[in-house]
Amino acid sequence: MSRIGKLPIHIPQGVTVAVSPDNTVTVKGPKGQLSQKVSSDLTVAIEGNEVHVQRHTEDKEHKAQHGLYRALLHNMVVGVSEGYTIKQELVGVGFRANAEGQVLELGLGYSHSIFLQLPAEVKVSAVTEKRANPIITLESCDKQLIGQVAAKIRSFRKPEPYKGKGIRFVGEEVRRKAGKSAKV
Repeated sequence: MSRIGKLPIHIPQGVTVAVSPDNTVTVKGPKGQLSQKVSSDLTVAIEGNEVHVQRHTEDKEHKAQHGLYRALLHNMVVGVSEGYTIKQELVGVGFRANAEGQVLELGLGYSHSIFLQLPAEVKVSAVTEKRANPIITLESCDKQLIGQVAAKIRSFRKPEPYKGKGIRFVGEEVRRKAGKSAKV
């Protein structure tokens, strides 16, 4: 069996998991509600306060789906109970970020500001302190969606290896290169 797929998913207090007849799993919790359609080749069983994902055959595709859907369901349970947070930092002179509602305004050294409309499921805040890089904080219960939004923000100005300017995740190490050196 798949090492990931055979692990049970523990359901924390305050979270409810329901499986519909068409194999759609719905997870409700204090942070929100998520649902995922599971492949018809797999069975999702709720036993007490644990969820088990089982496959019926040893096909290569079924083995791959077994671990995949177990991981997706686990991410849903963690998301509705604890939530996910991603912090990004803008490194560069004059780089700025401003969040108003669901619109994020970024000044990244281009001739114009970039306005990004975020989905309703993602909460955004931007903090700018004196003598520090601006920090963008994203919060959501959907791990896939928050990762996609963070990747979109990062794509506007990826960190470059010579000066290190760009949008990076907090704590991320950027490999620096030595630039051209003058001949002696």
